[in-house]
Amino acid sequence: MTGMHIGYDLSFTHTEGAWARQGSWIGRDFPDVRMFMELAQTAERAGVGLLFFGDGSGIPSTWRGSIAPAVEWGIQWPRHDMSPVIAAMSTVTEKVGFGLTYSSTFMHPFYVARLLNSLDHVTGGRIAFNVVASTRGADAANYGFTELMDHDLRYERMEEFVDVCRALWDSVAPDAIVRDRSTGRFADPAKVHPIDHDGRFFTVKGPLASVPGPQYHPLVVQAGNSPRGIAASARFADLVFGFGGHLASQQRHRKLLDEALLGEGRDPEHVGILWATQVIVGRTKAEALARCDAVHEFWNEEAVATYLSHNAGYDFSTLPTSFQLGELRDELAAANASPAGIVGSLVTEFGADHTMSRGEFFAHGRGRATGLDHSVVGDPAAVADALEENFAATGSRGGFMFSSPLAMPSGFAGISELLLPELRRRGALAPAYQGSTLRENLAV
Repeated sequence: MTGMHIGYDLSFTHTEGAWARQGSWIGRDFPDVRMFMELAQTAERAGVGLLFFGDGSGIPSTWRGSIAPAVEWGIQWPRHDMSPVIAAMSTVTEKVGFGLTYSSTFMHPFYVARLLNSLDHVTGGRIAFNVVASTRGADAANYGFTELMDHDLRYERMEEFVDVCRALWDSVAPDAIVRDRSTGRFADPAKVHPIDHDGRFFTVKGPLASVPGPQYHPLVVQAGNSPRGIAASARFADLVFGFGGHLASQQRHRKLLDEALLGEGRDPEHVGILWATQVIVGRTKAEALARCDAVHEFWNEEAVATYLSHNAGYDFSTLPTSFQLGELRDELAAANASPAGIVGSLVTEFGADHTMSRGEFFAHGRGRATGLDHSVVGDPAAVADALEENFAATGSRGGFMFSSPLAMPSGFAGISELLLPELRRRGALAPAYQGSTLRENLAV
């Protein structure tokens, strides 16, 4: 066991009311890059391995077919392309890594491979690519899709997408660049090759017109939780994201991933899972619980419904008065929405045959929207106890991707200043920054 690796999920530091809560910046607002540069320095001092940015390119419009609720309450928007922000953060840090998300459902692999290569150079080998299969109608509409791509087809496209990226990164050999000043010879043509890819989804000539990056291949991260998504993880992911908060689901994910990795001829001991875990830590339990109350105050019914519908890719305003959870899961799958998330969690907890009322569904959904249904809350010792227990019960490979519903920067500052020192004192964390690249530093 190497100890826990820690990442910070910075995807929603400014949405769902966080921008206005006590402890938020005064005089700075998203997307002021200085906020993120300062946070990166704080995280690096605490030994955080990865600063992660998820992404979505559409304003949520699934709930009743309107963007108005999301716009009014700041639900999952605004979202910017964070690649230039990562570049700026890298200039004031030396060790902490950065995760950038692009959709294989909508993007082209040549563009993404080229961009990530450039960022790998800019960051000095500290970039990770989080590849996602998109399930949101608002995103799809911005890329010319009139309907969502079939669930399994999205993963077929993802696998080909990653294959193309890796072929492009391989198309210029690590030792191809000669730079012989005496002759003026820059590179060896025998070590630069087209990839001539002609697949189901992409046709790419190549080669990549770039100098190989410090990592050669940026770290590839993937978060599929369905059987098809886990199969994709087993095929190509260097690191996996998993849903935290429900131990039985986590253990199932770890077990299925291990089996799939063995089927691909890969060693499960060297593929970690970072469990997405919302943390609210205070100096005392009472202080932490008071911070929870501040999160609750923001969420009205419309905000909850907008959040749930957007993240599932399904308009929950159409729910009947009562329904079976398994039938709802199957309906989401048939609509090419996401049968995981809130619906998948409820099926795991209550069973597919359980009948639930519409009111009960949205009551559970409030916990999902706030994140308080899967949060670890308390003083540093209590939170550390819970994390150590969870880490051991899920295989002791990987660690945690912490998010915070509190204000920026106070929520993450509390984790950096209160929780991580407690975990490090216990010897629970992996050694910080053992290598020169992100791939080396997040190795399990």
